[in-house]
Amino acid sequence: MPLRITSAPVSGIKKRKAPAHTRPRTSPFASHGRTKPTARSLGGEKSDDPDFDFDFDYAPLPDLGLSRHVADTAAVDNVLAAVQCIRDRMFEELPARAGMNSTRIAKVLNFRRSLPPLVSVAHVHTLLDAPTKVEREIMELATAGRIRRLIVPGRGNDAAGLGDCLVLTEDWEMLVRGSLLDTALKEKFLTVLSRIGNTCAIPGTIFSAPEYTALVRAGFIVSSSSLAKGTTSVPSLPNLPTTAPAAAASRTASATPSNTAEQSHSQFHTATLFLSLPNTGPYLKLLGAGRDHFIALLKKSKSGEVPLSLLRDRWNGGVESERSYSVAKRARGEFAGILPGKTKKWKDLYGMNFHWVLEEAIGAGLIEIFDTGSVGPGVRGF
Repeated sequence: MPLRITSAPVSGIKKRKAPAHTRPRTSPFASHGRTKPTARSLGGEKSDDPDFDFDFDYAPLPDLGLSRHVADTAAVDNVLAAVQCIRDRMFEELPARAGMNSTRIAKVLNFRRSLPPLVSVAHVHTLLDAPTKVEREIMELATAGRIRRLIVPGRGNDAAGLGDCLVLTEDWEMLVRGSLLDTALKEKFLTVLSRIGNTCAIPGTIFSAPEYTALVRAGFIVSSSSLAKGTTSVPSLPNLPTTAPAAAASRTASATPSNTAEQSHSQFHTATLFLSLPNTGPYLKLLGAGRDHFIALLKKSKSGEVPLSLLRDRWNGGVESERSYSVAKRARGEFAGILPGKTKKWKDLYGMNFHWVLEEAIGAGLIEIFDTGSVGPGVRGF
């Protein structure tokens, strides 16, 4: 009687073969191609611009009316408090991982320290949002000598202009006393400031030619010619006479000093001179660059509207953060965002605060902020 070596033929399971004429059922979605979610915009087909950011391609946002987000979140109630708040919030603190070497960090800090304590009038209006009250208070403070209104000709004096600024009188006096001017000239200049009131023009007969030269070189006075050329960063001197050539010095040794002094004094007497502060030019240039970059980020949206939170992220440049998931990614050696020093915000704008430039743009009439009711405040340009 034969014995079975294995039980496979008995206990094994046999699969039934499908008939040869049977075909697999086709999916009803087989004719539709698969596409990535980021490759299709809300407004239509993909843009031809290789640098186009699809995160900005929003359809028009819901508009529930103008928002008071800035005025309601600003913890100020008068002009003096607004000026101090604006000055303190212009720049952000250096992050722990800045991505900049010591030389670059020193350059950033020194540049910030060198800027004058100016605040645009448009920015003050944005924080307080009470035009009549603000203008009345500015006039009262200027009359009382607590604040000075500095007008920079050639930079525009309307809301969008960069030439209408405020500075605290005590800050102005600190700059004068901390300068390299002679002590006697410092006191004389401060006396003249208190005497002329809130005007910006300086008569040509108050100071002598050497005193005017020292004040112009220190940045406290600029000539009309430099303002017309738009070069307020380095104040230009009036056409001062040069010394006589060496060959003629022996023949005109007695006449040259008196003639030089008279000619120099006459040129200052006829020149139009204006009050200024040191490094006013770099300050206005930085302010204009911040506005331009802000508007450029906003214009990346086809609809011209973008949520405020998204615009803030793009202003920061997609940098790594200290949130838990970013820290975990860095611990695993994964990419968690670029370092701040690689962004335009830190390379060109020295760490300018997003909310600061947002308020500047609102005050200048370049943008408006409105309530969406769904994604927080929205921003649109004009």
